[in-house]
Amino acid sequence: MPQKLTAEARKAALDRLANWSDVTGRDAITRKFTFKNFREAFAFMTKVADVANEMDHHPEWFNVYKTVEVTLSTHDAGGVTDLDVKLAEAMDKLAGP
Repeated sequence: MPQKLTAEARKAALDRLANWSDVTGRDAITRKFTFKNFREAFAFMTKVADVANEMDHHPEWFNVYKTVEVTLSTHDAGGVTDLDVKLAEAMDKLAGP
């Protein structure tokens, strides 16, 4: 089972992850992605779904029109783990510049 990141490791990860931040009152990280339209947002979610299934690690997310709000936390570990950081990095790459 993945281990929850230490406070130092979590801070270092957030320093590397542009646009990601802590969730207030929860051991989780979050980011809001904004696309040109619904089609692009949905295409992003489809690509992330493939990666998440390969990792067997699934995001909490919410989509309205061109925005996708994501929260990552490893429930079995009780907080943010390396899996969340890796999925966040993959999402950033899939979202593009």
